[in-house]
Amino acid sequence: MSGGESASGPAIRVEHVTRTLQGEVPVTLVSDVSLQIERGEFVCVMGPSGSGKSSLLYLLGLLDVPTRGRVWIDGEDTSSFDDDRLTDFRLLRLGYVFQFHFLLAEFSALDNVSLPMRKLGRVSDEAARARAAELLDRFGLAGQHHKRPSQLSGGQRQRVAIARALANDPLVILADEPTGNLDSVASTNVRDILRNLTHEFDKTVVAVTHDANFASVADRRIGIVDGRIDMAWRPD
Repeated sequence: MSGGESASGPAIRVEHVTRTLQGEVPVTLVSDVSLQIERGEFVCVMGPSGSGKSSLLYLLGLLDVPTRGRVWIDGEDTSSFDDDRLTDFRLLRLGYVFQFHFLLAEFSALDNVSLPMRKLGRVSDEAARARAAELLDRFGLAGQHHKRPSQLSGGQRQRVAIARALANDPLVILADEPTGNLDSVASTNVRDILRNLTHEFDKTVVAVTHDANFASVADRRIGIVDGRIDMAWRPD
């Protein structure tokens, strides 16, 4: 069970979600998007540069709040959550992987993976370190536990980031251009790991990517153009 008792129904549901930046000239990043992502799906969001892919992912991941519309995660309507509830919910139900891994430079790989568990505070430090070690080993990082990010390759750093995303056993993993900064070999490795999370860890994975090879293994591809869903869009 992911992040405690799990509800039935889709992992993610959004209805008529719009995100507009207010200003002298308002800018709409996402416009009237409605979609549903099922449990155990591997979904890729694709579109041209500036189309709103990452903005949509941030809304799905509760890292941003819609101007209009609602986001349900694991059957819960998140529109009424205050900041504290949002923080706890993100820690428990959602994991994140970014193009630039955002590992803490002064921490070892083991401590980076342990950190979300320590923030949530539901297990002892000893148990957090044991789970962190298990996840690192699962992704081929045995022997790298005590290295800092600067001592790891780009592919290794991204695997640490994936392990960190799984630390609290979330329902959903959200990845923003996770292979955008990697060579082809490391990109394929990270792609396959994310794909296998749906089978090995029973996760729902939503990834933004510009890479058609990455998206080729997805269960479903969602196109977005000018902030709107466009299922007819295809990469060149």
